[in-house]
Parts: sequence; C-alpha cells; structure tokens
Amino acid sequence: MEEAFYLDHAPMTEKEARLLSPLRLAYVGDAVHELFVRTGLLFAGGKAGAMHKAAIHAVNAAGQARALERIERALTDDERDIVRRGRNAHAHHAAPRHADPADYAQATGLEALAGYLYLSGQMERLRELYSLMNETNE
Repeated sequence: MEEAFYLDHAPMTEKEARLLSPLRLAYVGDAVHELFVRTGLLFAGGKAGAMHKAAIHAVNAAGQARALERIERALTDDERDIVRRGRNAHAHHAAPRHADPADYAQATGLEALAGYLYLSGQMERLRELYSLMNETNE
C-alpha cells in the first residue's frame, strides 16, 4: 500500500474508513476528487484559465455524476456499497439551486468513494478509477 499525505495520521484500515458516515467520507472525497481532476488537467497541459474552466466543469455535481457512470461497472461490491451509502445520505442542506438533485446524490456517492479509498490508503485503486474516468472521457 502506497503512503499518501495524511499529516500526522497513518491511513485508516478499510474497516475504520467504512465505519465513517458517508457524508464524512464525501467531505474528504470532494477535495480528493478535485485534486485528482486538477492534477490530471495540469499534466494534460494548457493555460491556467482553460484548466480552471475544465476543472469547474468536471467537479460540479453533473460532472461528478457522469464520472461515476463511467466507472460503475469497474467497482467492487464493497465500492458499490460505499457509493450507495453516499448517494442515499441526506445532508442537512439542499442541493445547490443549479444542480439536479439526482446528479447531486450521484456526486455525493462518488465523493464518498474517493474519500473512502483515500482514507484507507488505497491510492493505486484511486489512480485506476481516475484513469478509467479519463479514458472513457476522451
């Protein structure tokens, strides 16, 4: 298992990460997703303004819902369960006005999965899934 940057904490076990609420997983997963998207855009090249616009398009609820659709078939049963829990979680706020509620739920599922994989130290699996997102997006 490859180490990621966790400040003063080692990665959680998969069991420990699974015990977190899906909204907590999504909280971390939102940042993980944005970092993977922005890093991919950086390596793809281009001007900063264009990269920013592409990132905004990819990290909004609709973009995340499409990304989840592209990887759903490749998910393990455990990963599907994390996504389901995230999708069904009820935040104490409404979806943003411009976001479709179904897309917002799917996006929360993707974020929960990203948070789970990151927190449990499954960096290679994260890379695999983000590679699949990009392969089918080209």
